[in-house]
Amino acid sequence: MANITCFGEVLWDVFPTHKKIGGAPLNVAVRLQSLENNVYIITKVGEDDNGQKIKDFIKENNVNKVALQIDEELKTGKVKVLLDDNGCASYDIMFPRAWDQIELTESAKKIVKVSDAFVYGSLVARNEVSRNTLYELLKIAKYKIFDVNLRAPYYNIERLSYLMNEASFIKFNDDEIIEISEGLNFNSTSLEENIQFIAETTNTKSICVTKGGSGAMLYYNDVFYYNEGYKVKVIDTVGAGDSFLASLINKLLKYVAPQEALDFACAVGAIVASSEGANPEIKESDILDFMKQKTL
Repeated sequence: MANITCFGEVLWDVFPTHKKIGGAPLNVAVRLQSLENNVYIITKVGEDDNGQKIKDFIKENNVNKVALQIDEELKTGKVKVLLDDNGCASYDIMFPRAWDQIELTESAKKIVKVSDAFVYGSLVARNEVSRNTLYELLKIAKYKIFDVNLRAPYYNIERLSYLMNEASFIKFNDDEIIEISEGLNFNSTSLEENIQFIAETTNTKSICVTKGGSGAMLYYNDVFYYNEGYKVKVIDTVGAGDSFLASLINKLLKYVAPQEALDFACAVGAIVASSEGANPEIKESDILDFMKQKTL
């Protein structure tokens, strides 16, 4: 069992017909906790009904909320989600919200110091207060996992470069790594070449790139690993990448072989994409059964 801290935004994903609790750090935290880890979340919600429901959700999913903060002025995070005909999502992220004002507390510093891994993204760095808190926590974190999450207009290449240089492990999707490499004046259509460029430029030994329905690739200790994906009927893609990352981290931190870890993570991502919302309940036995069925 690993001690893992997730830092960043928690919010409501508001679809045309319903709303679901989400935010990449919370989605990752919930999935990691379900895979038998000891997970903390550092974030902030508003003093409103939406915030209370997120607090209840965190508690129900057994994620430790000792570092959860409450903002008396700003509202809880909200994102308007639009799905295309393929279930792929686009986002309208409300600003400012409570998670833009995450403060550096003694509680936050204490849990990061004792954590085996610290998971953070790029979206939470859109505002100075949360960004400065993140930068301070990165100074004391042991193993730093950067979940790139490009949401225009809330990023720039200088900030992304800093966050990549701090990371021990970086996760991109295929569009993100090419966009960032081009921003650093490297132009190639080869994912392998882009991965090696980022690894050398940022001195990061572990990089993962997801490719939607086409699976993912992992660069780990100078070796490439591949999974071509599991074919499913997509309901919505919200949270699929978060569950993928959580599942991959879970296996790698427990010293599972990289190929086995990648295959497991791709299966979880596919199951989430074929379900409604970011956090469907999935048992490990369900994942293994799914993998067996797909390889028959």
